[in-house]
Parts: sequence; C-alpha cells; structure tokens
Amino acid sequence: MSAIHRIAPLLALLLASPALAEVPDWPSVADVDTVQVVTADEDGELRDTTVWLLVVDGQGYIRTGGTRWGTNVRRDPQLELHVGDASYALRADFVEDGPRRQRIEDGFREKYGFSDAVAGLFRGGEPLIMRLEPRE
Repeated sequence: MSAIHRIAPLLALLLASPALAEVPDWPSVADVDTVQVVTADEDGELRDTTVWLLVVDGQGYIRTGGTRWGTNVRRDPQLELHVGDASYALRADFVEDGPRRQRIEDGFREKYGFSDAVAGLFRGGEPLIMRLEPRE
C-alpha cells in the first residue's frame, strides 16, 4: 500500500472535522478526565482511543503502555485530540528526561489515584509519555 493510501483516511478526517484549533487552553481542560486520541494504523485505518489527560505547568500530557495507538504515534507523532466538542491537530513530543518523566507519572498518580495504580499493573514496563505540542 502506498504512503498516500495510508495517510488518506487521516487527511480526510482532518479535512472533514470542524475547524481545528492550534492547541487547547490547557489550564481550562486540566480537570477533564478523558480525551480521545486519533491516530492512523499502519494500513491507514483510523484508531480512536480514549486516554487520560494530565496538565502540568500549563502543558498537556498523555501516556500509554504497549498499545497499538502507541505504536502508531511512535511511527507518526501527528495525532488529533478531541476534548469535548473541540478538536486539535497536534504532535506528540516524547518525554525522555528521567526527572520530568517522574514528575508526570506522579501527576497521573495524584489525579487518577487507585485507578492509575491498577492500570500500571497491566501496562508493564516504562510507559510512553507524550507532551502534546502544536504541529509545525
């Protein structure tokens, strides 16, 4: 399958979506529990996944373990984020810095409590932590 055939569904989604804002007003969505992330599978099929959102220092973060959408975003960090009725065309910037990662993990634990602890048991290994940035 050609590259254009793989990205065509994602382009169609972006063009058909309501006007996409550059980035959310992160402080105003800090109390939102879940958001939807849209990525494209290797074959071009769109994958809509519900994930937790954390806002730290006025910046949005998401994370995942060994998931298909995580594989998608590693392959192509462009994604679409849905928060309520709003949609945003964003880019995932992977957080590699140890102290920063720990601060984000602590934030998820504080926000989601026991649910986060249970999810961590199933996630296994180091989660993929992403800071959500505007597309360039």
